[in-house]
Amino acid sequence: MLATEEFTRFPLLMWEKVLSKVKKSVVFMDDKCAEALHWSGGAATLLEAGARNLKQFSSFEACGVNEPKAVFVVSTLLKGRTVDIIKDIISLSHFQYCVVFTTVAHSVHLLVNKVTTEMEGSPVFEQFEEKLCEWMGNMNYTAEVMHVPVVFAPVSQQLIVAPPFAHLFPLLSPDLEAINEKRPEKRRFASLNDIDMHCLPAELQIEVKSLASALNSMFEATGTREESFALGPMSRIIAGELANLPQAKNRRKTAPNKASIIFVDRTMDLTGAVGHHGDNLVEKVLTMLKLLPGHVTDVQVDMLELTSLHKTPHSKNILAPGCLAQIQSSARSLWDAMLTSKHKEGVIEVRRQLVEAASKENLPIKMSMGRVTPEQLCSYIQLFRSSRGALESHCGVLQLGLATAQTLRHPSLPRWDSCLAFERLLLQALGDADFPAVLRQLLPLMKPRGVEDTSASGSRLREDELGPDELILLLVYLYSLADETQPADHDTEEEEELEKLERDLIGALTLVISRETELSPLLQKLTGCTNPEELTAERVHSAVEKMFKTLRGLSSTRNHLKQLRSIYTASDGVHQATYRPFLRQILEEVFHPDRCECPDIEHMSGGLTDLLKTGFSMFMKVSRPHPGDNPLLLLFMVGGVTPSELRLIKETVATHRPGTQVLVLSTRLLRLTDIPELLFGTQRLVPDIGV
Repeated sequence: MLATEEFTRFPLLMWEKVLSKVKKSVVFMDDKCAEALHWSGGAATLLEAGARNLKQFSSFEACGVNEPKAVFVVSTLLKGRTVDIIKDIISLSHFQYCVVFTTVAHSVHLLVNKVTTEMEGSPVFEQFEEKLCEWMGNMNYTAEVMHVPVVFAPVSQQLIVAPPFAHLFPLLSPDLEAINEKRPEKRRFASLNDIDMHCLPAELQIEVKSLASALNSMFEATGTREESFALGPMSRIIAGELANLPQAKNRRKTAPNKASIIFVDRTMDLTGAVGHHGDNLVEKVLTMLKLLPGHVTDVQVDMLELTSLHKTPHSKNILAPGCLAQIQSSARSLWDAMLTSKHKEGVIEVRRQLVEAASKENLPIKMSMGRVTPEQLCSYIQLFRSSRGALESHCGVLQLGLATAQTLRHPSLPRWDSCLAFERLLLQALGDADFPAVLRQLLPLMKPRGVEDTSASGSRLREDELGPDELILLLVYLYSLADETQPADHDTEEEEELEKLERDLIGALTLVISRETELSPLLQKLTGCTNPEELTAERVHSAVEKMFKTLRGLSSTRNHLKQLRSIYTASDGVHQATYRPFLRQILEEVFHPDRCECPDIEHMSGGLTDLLKTGFSMFMKVSRPHPGDNPLLLLFMVGGVTPSELRLIKETVATHRPGTQVLVLSTRLLRLTDIPELLFGTQRLVPDIGV
């Protein structure tokens, strides 16, 4: 029987192909591939395989006379900017042997070059090999170009992410407008659900085809014959592309192992991705700590506690940061526990493993029960700095312990509880009042940071004061539930009231952002500015107006669904209003003992057989494929999954069908602020594919 371990091993198998070529070479790698490698053993695996050095894929890098071999690993097409960078590096170096690995399949390169017929060999790669020899200055030198799908990263036993597709996000209402603008009036689409692959911008088509090709490679390596299902417009396009891929059709004829894969658009449930209700330690760690440079998942862990250095403004520049991705088995088990357990359970497990590690090394640990504090964790961690051997043996657990301690004492953590309390109030209010009245409750919160809190003594600022990031999260939370909690027939007066209120909110939020002395990554994405000096009132106002235009379309993302339209249960006087996670509803349908057919979970692995079944079903009972039929279920979240959703999936499976193997694949592991960045980013329909 097919096991999830075969899928989590797949990324490591693909990296083996790269490792086989790196001996005595200098490796140049782009950020997306570097992040995938980071979760598959890191740079150490390259050095252990014989690589001399690892450098950034940049025109400003080069090698000396005594470094004749280079290996390039890129996540992009071998066109445009990517080709320019490779040429620049080779021109400044003295290579005699170049190997280029691209994660984009040769079939996609052919399509980009407008070749639609099947061709023998790899002519695009062969032509590029000739160019490499030309740039090296001798046609007798050696050049190799090949496709290796090193796009997946095994974050845990339950989760695989795809860093090169981290910015792939489901279509939104402004995207529909952008697509319709380029079409004749009579051929414009009425909804996002009508859009097909050929209507997408060329860059986005290439990204979808590359993802489908990478998934096919994974299924090929694991001998999988998949049944694909989809929920949401973008998921339907990706699943359809995978179903119609010629290589996939051939594979499915002979593959011995069966599995179901359900593609789900993140926009089907944005409430769960921006809410603070997850009660998960890793969710807080990812949100509080700064990202590693060039990464979208892992964070920087300050290692100062493990040294005798004093904390100064410059101490962070002396020490390389730690991270969450670890290779030691004890650290991996701790990471899995943190990822899929409740906050309190995760913190207790961190303390338990630190105590266990200290006991193994006979360190003088002082046991203490009760509440776990960051000071307590740091006191345990500091014991290890006196022993280099102990430090090396347990460095993975120590880094996860430091990440936990730094999160628990982070100055922004009190705002987490403030947001959670406010979300609960808003959830109840949505069922009791009209949407403008609920939205109006945000206005008093929209004041520039630094305003004195008159309720506190002196001029001390409140720690739980909400900043622009938290306010934007609350807006996404509210708008994602707006239509569902309100009557369908809005009168003109209510519409006018909402428009006026939105103008007030836009003005207030513009002022809040304009007064910021430091721009968060979210505000940088929203405004297109990297520092406050670049901000102007007009620029911020324009960005916030555009943001509200996107917000208005968020509540209608489930309108095309028949059964799974609601993620909100109103108060009945006895029970409070509640949020009903979309993923839980999907799994409950999949694992229903009566094997009910859900009309919203669309089967995509069609072909002639499925068309015949559809025709016959008009006048006779026909058994269609069901996602719960197969021993392995894959959930592919297009747009990201949160740590708390991983816990929810684990608990739901254990409740409804214990023993079933479920693996989550996702474009990324989400921090809370990721969703607004993806929703309101400036380059939504034009992904960076290196062209």
